[in-house]
Amino acid sequence: MPTNGPTSSDVVAGQRDPESLPYAMVRITPQIENVLASFAPQLAGGIQGPPPKDIRFGIGDVVSVTIFEAAAGGLFIPVEAGVRPGNYITLPNQNVDTDGNISVPYAGAIRAKNRTPTEVQRSIVDALKNRAIEPQAVVALIEQRTSLISVLGEVNSPNRFPANAAGEHVLDAITRAGGPKGQGFDTWVMLERDGKRTTVPFGQLVYEPKSNIYAHPGDTIYVYREPQTFVAFGASGAQGQFNFEAWRISLAEAVAKAGGLNDSSADPASVFVYRGELPEVAAKLGVDVSKYSGPIIPVVYNINFRDPAGYFLATRFQLRNKDVLYASNAASVEDAKVMQQIRLVTATVNDPIVAAYNATLLRNSIKLAP
Repeated sequence: MPTNGPTSSDVVAGQRDPESLPYAMVRITPQIENVLASFAPQLAGGIQGPPPKDIRFGIGDVVSVTIFEAAAGGLFIPVEAGVRPGNYITLPNQNVDTDGNISVPYAGAIRAKNRTPTEVQRSIVDALKNRAIEPQAVVALIEQRTSLISVLGEVNSPNRFPANAAGEHVLDAITRAGGPKGQGFDTWVMLERDGKRTTVPFGQLVYEPKSNIYAHPGDTIYVYREPQTFVAFGASGAQGQFNFEAWRISLAEAVAKAGGLNDSSADPASVFVYRGELPEVAAKLGVDVSKYSGPIIPVVYNINFRDPAGYFLATRFQLRNKDVLYASNAASVEDAKVMQQIRLVTATVNDPIVAAYNATLLRNSIKLAP
């Protein structure tokens, strides 16, 4: 029979078909929605979100070193300098060399790469303590050429800038780059750190502070535009691809965007959302993940709009980018299609017989005419 998609019984039977792509079916309940909410995409997914550690020196950074002695007449401060307000000497600014060291007179090469100012100061003091008079050192970062954060893509001022020693969040870094160019609901943020990547909608950073994690030195933040969409098929008021036009929408809003359910054909108990889920999410949903292979498990969610409570569930169930929404035809509609086909076949068979019978009657009437 001609149809715009599978019936609800086809969807149920399809998950048991060995010749078909295996998928799991999950009925939407409050418990299922709680599980999905706990696994909502986070920018920290797979990436540590605590504040970065202290800024550390890197090759090429410009460093200042000041050495203090307790009294004049020591290694650095001559006796005649005793009237100075402070017994110290400031060395010329220098770069951390390609070996990761800085040079301090009478102390030699001091390791600076991947070390904090406090650690470098301690090494200088240890190297001078037997030669200078109670030496102390102050090491300062004059020009930061490493420990940088890159913000690229659809921002007003793509840039690479030094990490803030006080710590800053991803939104702070995007702000330093001039903010996103486009609408927030069409904008995505990808964070790359230590070879790992994770992506969330820009709006999630704004409305869910726990997603707005700290940026770390060496991070690359890529901002890009891609409208979030879902596709609607079946017995909905309209079929096609629809933009979210918001950073997220509920299932109830998605059904409304697609023109609602067609009241002459839709089965309100058979509305489905097709989505791929990670195995760990599927396992929490009660799916036997041992039956599936691959990094993504196809899941078909079912909601019953014939149940008045289904509308409350639909307002909590959040659609995700690229979801497929399908509303199945009611069984009575399919039965009506069958009856229509039967009537067409009967008419096709009967029409020649009726025509022949009428022709016979016409011939007989002609023969009987005087």
